[in-house]
Amino acid sequence: MRGQVEKYLLNKIQKDGAIHFALLDPEEFSSEPAAKTAREVELCGTAAVMVGGSTIVSTPHLDVIVKAIKKAVKIPVILFPNNITGISRYADAIWFMSLLNSSDPYFIAGVQVLGAPIIRKYGLETIPLGYVTVGEGGTVSVVGRACPIPHDKPELAVAHALAAQYFGMRFVYLEGGSGVKQPVPNTMIRMVKGAINIPLIVGGGIRTVEQARNLVGAGADAVVTGTITEEEGNLRDKIGAIVACVKSGSTKY
Repeated sequence: MRGQVEKYLLNKIQKDGAIHFALLDPEEFSSEPAAKTAREVELCGTAAVMVGGSTIVSTPHLDVIVKAIKKAVKIPVILFPNNITGISRYADAIWFMSLLNSSDPYFIAGVQVLGAPIIRKYGLETIPLGYVTVGEGGTVSVVGRACPIPHDKPELAVAHALAAQYFGMRFVYLEGGSGVKQPVPNTMIRMVKGAINIPLIVGGGIRTVEQARNLVGAGADAVVTGTITEEEGNLRDKIGAIVACVKSGSTKY
């Protein structure tokens, strides 16, 4: 059964054509800066705030960050967990995700089994997600013992995305890795989107309006930016331009 946050995301995609998620790494923020950043991205029009990172963070610190963000914004706060420590009772929902191209069963299904009773206890809404690392893969590929799909092998990304859909997962996420030099290729996005009928999320290495526009034009239903939220400068200008571009570029080609 779809929860309220998932229904909200699907309605936003249907209405806007494509949406933006802001990803905040709890290890990079204390509570006040996290709340301020969340307010800024909400004003820019981001659909939701995702909270999580590739490395382990303490659950008490995560709770502090999530509570601060929740007080600051009205949009959903969705957990993007890297491990069992990435679960907080204070969020609105959690991506119940499987790292499909991991070589370690722990990240495919093991940690999910450990986390499921905790999620149930907290009453968190779960959104099933097939997670696939691509190209450089970034820190998540190292931590999750993944074998990233090469940029020139889009057919492998298609196979993983189809597997996610056939497993019953309701979103697919192609992850290029935090701070990588090149985002997920447009050709890969186009081929994956052409093969599945569930929403496609793309993240990793997205720093410019042009990159975001190309990804949405190729078929991404949602674009995630994380690293640029941690940089100094006018966040509202940077994120605002990308959000506007995501919405305006939502006519797929």
